Amino acid sequence: MRTRTLSRREIMTQTGAFMAVALTGRWLETARASAESPAAGGAGRFLFCLNTGTIRGQKLGLVKEIDIAAKAGYQGIEPWVSSIEEYAKSGGSLADLKRRISDLGLTVESAIGFAQWIVDDDVQRAKGLEQAKYDMDLVARIGGKRIAAPPAGATDKPGLDLAKAAERYRALLELGDGAGVTPQLEVWGFSKNLSHLSQCAYVAIESGHPKACVLADVFHLYKGGSDFNGLRLLNGDALPVFHMNDYPSDPPRETINDSFRVFPGDGVAPLARILGSLPAASGRTVLSLELFNRKYWEQDALEVARTGLEKMKGVAGKAMEQGGLGG
Repeated sequence: MRTRTLSRREIMTQTGAFMAVALTGRWLETARASAESPAAGGAGRFLFCLNTGTIRGQKLGLVKEIDIAAKAGYQGIEPWVSSIEEYAKSGGSLADLKRRISDLGLTVESAIGFAQWIVDDDVQRAKGLEQAKYDMDLVARIGGKRIAAPPAGATDKPGLDLAKAAERYRALLELGDGAGVTPQLEVWGFSKNLSHLSQCAYVAIESGHPKACVLADVFHLYKGGSDFNGLRLLNGDALPVFHMNDYPSDPPRETINDSFRVFPGDGVAPLARILGSLPAASGRTVLSLELFNRKYWEQDALEVARTGLEKMKGVAGKAMEQGGLGG
């Protein structure tokens, strides 16, 4: 047999093609491992966080909730402001709590509060802003970065002026600038105001503040009737935290409530497509497990937390296999 001597260009071309295939395969393997492996902790596209409402029904107290998040393998926590306040009022040191969280390798990615900063009544709104300022101070003192800003107090009566809501959101964001905590405008699917992703996006944009952002949630997007494809229209930094959960096919959307939330992958939500729709943030998008299922509250809290993390990572892995998470 005659052998043909390859030219330098052919050698370079074939070598380059081989390296591209090898590197692509290695990247996909590494990325999939980061999304699926509990040991890797999702050190790539996502940061996995435990919203303490998931184990709130066990009534363990904030310190034990933090310990469980660490033992289960989460990277971040999302506590409720009421739990931080209860801890402080019982004599606990917020400085010590901040140190404990850090020593356990956790970060406080967000917190849950219900200050009525958006309501039409001037007196009530002023009190709401004072409450928000107090709440953000508590969150900052334990090292927190963000706080939920839902339309609390403006849920039952429709007709909220979204232009005024944008002004009020800006005022809230400016308070957050002083505290070093960013309020995230939260979609509430059951609310008669800000029940749709589009409404929250409008308010955030019209606020004109550089840190304006939206806090979306699988359940709330479904409950409010938002199309999940709308997530693609927002910049990744406008969705720093995303609440993870799932919902069953029954009861129907019109009557379903928070108590029917289930582990990611145990319901009918198109989670792989949803995660594929999330635009890439400049850092990592925080996936925070938020459930209020009474059946889970009757179970061992650590087991619930571990199961939730495993299922979140499983869904993220499927999203990657289906070609999502493209950034």
